[in-house]
Amino acid sequence: MVDTMALMLPFGRASRTTRTAEHPAVALPGDDEVLLDAPDDRLGPALVAAGRGEYEPAAALLAHTRQHAEWEHRDRYALRLAAFARSRTEWLETWYAADPKDPDALLIRAQLAVDHAWGSPARAEVLRGVSPLITAAARTDDRDPVPWRIALDHARGSRAGHTYFGELWEAALRRAPRHYGCHVAALRYLASSWHGSHRECLDFADRAAQDAPADSLVQALPTRAVLAYLDDDCGPGVPHERLDEAADRAVALSARFPAADLWPAAIRNKLTYVLVRLGRWEDALEQLTLIGPHATSFPWSRLSEDPLGRFLETRDEVRRRAAGSAARGAAGGHPPSGRGGRVHSGDH
Repeated sequence: MVDTMALMLPFGRASRTTRTAEHPAVALPGDDEVLLDAPDDRLGPALVAAGRGEYEPAAALLAHTRQHAEWEHRDRYALRLAAFARSRTEWLETWYAADPKDPDALLIRAQLAVDHAWGSPARAEVLRGVSPLITAAARTDDRDPVPWRIALDHARGSRAGHTYFGELWEAALRRAPRHYGCHVAALRYLASSWHGSHRECLDFADRAAQDAPADSLVQALPTRAVLAYLDDDCGPGVPHERLDEAADRAVALSARFPAADLWPAAIRNKLTYVLVRLGRWEDALEQLTLIGPHATSFPWSRLSEDPLGRFLETRDEVRRRAAGSAARGAAGGHPPSGRGGRVHSGDH
């Protein structure tokens, strides 16, 4: 049996020797201080309790997010709790047995069912049998967009047509027009349906960001589209200026959050990945400074089975590259950072 702290901390601390290469005047946390997928102060206790088979803290946490319409937090917590339940289901089974109509238990059961089906070779067929669970979760609170985000993911996995997906998308928007999770789900569906048509996906993301407030997480959606484009060799090219503009939106959003804050860590990790791929080393170093000790599995797991190790390796590379860029700038070479320091499309 895995002990409780191991269950709470699958992200753990990096058992690596702290590296010494530093960019001038930039101090980053040591490698042994960096955590992967750390929960926040509200989710952590719920995971620890679930490891003991106790569901009450998780129930209280999700009930709070529902009662106070904290939909972005609710979405993240639902994903993390369902992921935990994949290996430890006792607490969720006890919760559902105690109250089969509990909106939050139904939400986790729906997310867990989709997660399980996603790994099946017969994904589309298995997902069709999950629909009643999603419907049950959606009927419990008409304000809640999270079941509709699950429904959008379900539609992508079951290869639903555009008409049906559009109906789900409209239903999600009626509940929360700026919900980031639903927008990501829609972007993933479009990327899957329009394989290779990255311009269309970026158009969708740009329109959503333009319509959203400056402090909305939707401002990071174009960067999500750029990440998919950079990792895909098919389809027509996208002008490099559009890639930079998308990254700039996310940079501006990141600047609105405090440094080393856990909440924007996921967005900052993806942004750093994109900035590295674009060769914007000084901007990437700035994001790493803002990330502090909070690494996330995605997107680094795309590159390695050891996402924490990959994050740390990338951090070292960024420090070296940024130091070289700064040295060239001091010697009268190319500008060391910002828009002037970008590579051109032919450089990558």
